[in-house]
Amino acid sequence: MRNAFHDDLDHISEQLVEMTRVAGSAIARATTALVDADLHMAEDVITGDRTLDLARETLDELAIDVLARQQPVATDLRVVVTALRMSADLERMGDLARHVAKVARLRYPLSAVPPSMRSLVLEMGQVAERIVAKAGSVIAARDVDLAISLEKDDDAMDELHRRVFTALHNTKLPTETIVDLTLLGRYYERFADHAVSVARRVVYLVTGEHHTEAVVDHDFSEDASAVGWVREAYRPE
Repeated sequence: MRNAFHDDLDHISEQLVEMTRVAGSAIARATTALVDADLHMAEDVITGDRTLDLARETLDELAIDVLARQQPVATDLRVVVTALRMSADLERMGDLARHVAKVARLRYPLSAVPPSMRSLVLEMGQVAERIVAKAGSVIAARDVDLAISLEKDDDAMDELHRRVFTALHNTKLPTETIVDLTLLGRYYERFADHAVSVARRVVYLVTGEHHTEAVVDHDFSEDASAVGWVREAYRPE
């Protein structure tokens, strides 16, 4: 019975690692679709988001079943409860990749990213890929040191986000492009935040202590407010 229980826990961990792989692939392809105005790839990311949704549903059902059947305690209980929270973070990362792809689809056949911003957006995509790949390694190895090191990758993403805003404040790009880039910066930044949240949950799983929590709960009505602010700030005179 205990062997089956630990097999279930191993399966939960493996599913979480697979979710990081899917999220990483999604953000990589969404970035390519965005920069290259690749409609087919954008549509693939948008429809493929359901894969992560289903993965979360499956993992959550397994975790709840384990809770009901095994009534785990101590570390085993932390594994199951933490897995439920991590699956929510990873599913949200898929949503953010989908949002990036939707911007690419919206502006097709043009690229939503002007040449002057291309390198910045590509770098944000690369940082996002790197940080979610590390998150997968953290889950697989329960590596606390690697989990804490993700903070540096998140700092790099935050810096890129600031650079996007600085560039937009010093540009004469069309208003719709400014709005797109404002939201895109937000999506990439939140993607990284969720990856850091996953890593911090692993720290809690291993040590039983909470590392400083990232604030990642996000209502996209905030983005609607951001759009309004940008439109007002860049209203043609």
